[in-house]
This record gives sequence, C-alpha cells and structure tokens, in this order.
Amino acid sequence: MPLIIILIGIILLLIMIMVFKLNTFVSLIITSFIVAIMLGMPLNKVVESIESGLGGTLGHIALIFGMGAMLGKLIANSGGAHQIAHTLINKFGEKRIQWAVLLASFIVGIALFLEVAIVLLIPIIISIAKELKISVVKLGLAMVTAALATHAFLPPHPGPIAVSAEYGANIGIVLVYGIIVAIPTVIISGIYYPKIAQKIVPSAFGKEQLERSTFATTENVKFNKLPTFRLSLFTALFPVLLMAIGALLDILQKQMGFGDNVFINILKLITNSSTAMLISLIIALYTMGIMQNISKKQIADSCTDAINSMGMLLLVIGGGGALKQVIIDGGVGDYIAKLFDGANLSPIILAWVVAAILRLALGSGTVATLTTAGLVIPSLNGVPDVNLELVALATGAGSAVASHVNDAGFWMVKESLGMTLKEAFGTYTVLSTIVGVCGLIFTLILDIFV
Repeated sequence: MPLIIILIGIILLLIMIMVFKLNTFVSLIITSFIVAIMLGMPLNKVVESIESGLGGTLGHIALIFGMGAMLGKLIANSGGAHQIAHTLINKFGEKRIQWAVLLASFIVGIALFLEVAIVLLIPIIISIAKELKISVVKLGLAMVTAALATHAFLPPHPGPIAVSAEYGANIGIVLVYGIIVAIPTVIISGIYYPKIAQKIVPSAFGKEQLERSTFATTENVKFNKLPTFRLSLFTALFPVLLMAIGALLDILQKQMGFGDNVFINILKLITNSSTAMLISLIIALYTMGIMQNISKKQIADSCTDAINSMGMLLLVIGGGGALKQVIIDGGVGDYIAKLFDGANLSPIILAWVVAAILRLALGSGTVATLTTAGLVIPSLNGVPDVNLELVALATGAGSAVASHVNDAGFWMVKESLGMTLKEAFGTYTVLSTIVGVCGLIFTLILDIFV
C-alpha cells in the first residue's frame, strides 16, 4: 500500500538522520530514491522526478530567500531589527511580547507566503529573544502559527484562492470567514500550545536553538547609531506593502472581472513576490546602509554573509521538495482518491479529512488543497444548501495538519529556529495539527450561524 511505503520511507529518513547522523540533505535524497522505487515508478523517471521536485521547490523560493536573507541581514546589522524589537518590548512589555509577535506576524502573514514571512521576521524575533534573554522557539512558534494560519485560510494565498475558484466560492466571503476562523485558531495554537510544548519538549526552549539558527548570528553587535523605528519598520514592511497591493489587485480582478492592460501588467510585475523583494532590498541598501553611514564594504559583507549561511538550508528545503514530488508522481494522490470514492460524509468534514490525509501523504499543503477540491466537488452535487465558502475553509484547515519531513516548510521552520528533529516534531508538527483541528472546529461552529 502506498501509505505504508511512505511510512517506511519516513522511518528510514529518521534513522539516517537521528541514528547514523547522516547529513539531512543526503538523507532526504536517498529516501526519495527508495520511496520512488518502492512506489513502482519507472526507473528512467526516478531521477527526473527528484530533480523536478528539488528544482520546482527552489525555483519558487531561492530568489525570495536569497534577497530576503540579505534584506533581513541589513536590517539586523544596521540595528533596525534591534530598534523594532526594543520598541515592541517597550509598547507591549515582556509579559505580552508573544502577543505582539503573534499580532505582527498575522498582519504581515496576510500578504506574504509562509517562507517569506519567516525570512523577514526571524531577525526581529532573534533580536527580541536576545534582548529579553528568552527562548527564540517560544517567540518563533507564535510567528509561524500566524504565518501558517494565514497561508491555510486567507486569500490571497495560493491555496485558498485556487480552492475557492475550484468550488465556485466567493473569495471576499472566504476572506471574511477565514479571519473569523483564524483569530481564535492562532491564539490557541500560538499562545497557549507553546506553554504545553515547553513541558513536553523542554529541550526545545533552551539557549542553544538561538546559536543553531540558520538566519542570524548570536554575536553582540554594538551600534554606533540606530536607525529610527519608523525607518526600520518601513524598510522591513515595504515588501509586505507591495505584495499586499498585488493581492488586493488579484481579488478585485477576480471579483470585478476586469482584464489586463499595460498598467495592470506593470503593477503585477512590481508586486510579484520576487520583484517586491528585489525592490525592497535595493531600498534597504540605502535606508539601512548608506543612510546609517555604513561603509560599502560592510554592506557587501552583510549581503555575502547572509547568502553564505543559506546554502545548506536551501538544499535541505529542496530535498524536502524532492521527496514530496516522488510521492506525488508515484500516484499516492490517485490511491487516496479511490479510498474516498462514494464516501457519504458532510461536505465540510469530507473536505477536511481528504485534505488532511493528502497533506500527511504528499507534504505540500497547496497540492493537498487543490487535489482535495477535485475529489470533493463530485460529492457536492445534490447536497442542498452547502456553504461553499466553509467547504473551502475546511479544505485549507485540513491542508495545515501535521507538517513533517515531506514538507519543505517543516525544514524551513526547523532550521530557522535551530531545532533538532525531535524538537521540531514536538513543537511545529503538533502545532500545525492544532491549527488544522481548530480550523475545522471553528468552521463547523460558524456553519451553525451562517
């Protein structure tokens, strides 16, 4: 059975990393080969599938990650991240700093992909953790909770947008319902679960995670001059502003039905995530470099250091993408489709269950979301008064469940917060499951009233 083969592959991967201490990227590639062969893929297609998965994943994020890392490093080395962190601490206080991180990440996450939100926010999270001498994982979990929930529930993220279109749901209503569902979900998952996780996996909340984080160094830098809070915030949020404009444009275009023209195409180019990061980096070179009287050599060194620290992380994320791709190409999605052929469940529950199983098996939340729509749509025929917007939300909730080794996002969170595999399972994997389950519960509650 394909699901058993995937389970065997995951166990082999864990043994290679945790028992034999083999490099994570190498372990992922070996596992991808083994799983592909066990799933019965033609041998002449195995390497092609692995290269496609690795290239497809890195093709999407390498540009964003590279420029995002440089942007984050410039903000951190100029003192901008320190200024933002210090201001948040003063405004919210140490006891409420998790709430500040959660709120900021939720606002930022509405417009940004999960990986972009992480790469932009992690320098600020690290600055706060160093300033208050608290666990970077404690703050990081609040950040990734908000980013994951917005990614799963809210347009303009690709999953919610695409699945809404597939179901024929109103994107604007999905956005409103999604915010209603997301708010209690992120509070439970991002504020209260980390307190429980601290008792279950106490090792994840030490000081060594800060030292192992891929995204920043722990050296205590002395700043001669700090940029203002407003300038620092403007620089950090400029890509958010550009992408938010692009997201709003997409929603308006779908709802109002106006076509493309030269102005719209230029706007789409500027607000594309890769272009937005490039423009933001150029602005940061001035606001966080030249304006702060930092030498050109120091600016260049900051950018080089940022890229050098990203190499292995990008390979690991690409390896996760390779494993995901061989699972998809191996026909696991088709096998799961047969399992639910003729299932007689509530459309909301059916959508969640199918999306959750696909997410567990395939790894990619977006792929799970789109595949679920194709499986669930036939069951909607003849069901009276089905709320398509809530079915779309339930699909998104299911697609958030149990992020683990076949999900590139899992490796991103693990490496950015400096966790071991065991710590990542006990924190982020469980947290993502809570996000998915809470999303379903609050969607079902909403179904009573709308």
